[in-house]
Amino acid sequence: MSEPKSRAERRAATAQRILDAARAEFGERGLEAATIRRIAQRANVDPSLVMQHYGSKAALFAVAIQLGKAAPNEVEAHLHDVLDVRLGALPPETRALMRSMLTAPEAAAQMSTFLNERVDNLSRAMGGEDAELRAALIVSSILGLTVARHFLKLNAFNEASDTDIARVARRWVTTGVEPPPSD
Repeated sequence: MSEPKSRAERRAATAQRILDAARAEFGERGLEAATIRRIAQRANVDPSLVMQHYGSKAALFAVAIQLGKAAPNEVEAHLHDVLDVRLGALPPETRALMRSMLTAPEAAAQMSTFLNERVDNLSRAMGGEDAELRAALIVSSILGLTVARHFLKLNAFNEASDTDIARVARRWVTTGVEPPPSD
């Protein structure tokens, strides 16, 4: 493949290298352990370029987890990754947003926007009949699990390991990935 010639082509190629590096880093280390510095190192760029292209680690993560049209097994693998992230410790900004989403209109709007983006992304990737509704149910289920585990501290979750919760939740949360058979 030839090297990009124009400034716009070089910029796009750099952004893609950063995104590829971020996907690999998030996949290996998870959101919390991944760092801008490691992502930049992996992409062979200065860390300031990562920030220049994506603004923040959270924004880069949001772009990195976007799905295109995907096969059911790819959607399931993506949902398993999301579960793993949500079962681990929540970043401080996520904890603050979730604590405030039912009492502060600004937090509710931000959470709604984020979740609607997740639903849109997932429904496009899944396709088929009722894709948007199935995606909304899956996203809502993961949100409910996150709230029950990290904030309400339900006994069953406190007494189970992350591995056990993930094992059971993976089968449960991916039930609606494929459209139901037509009658």
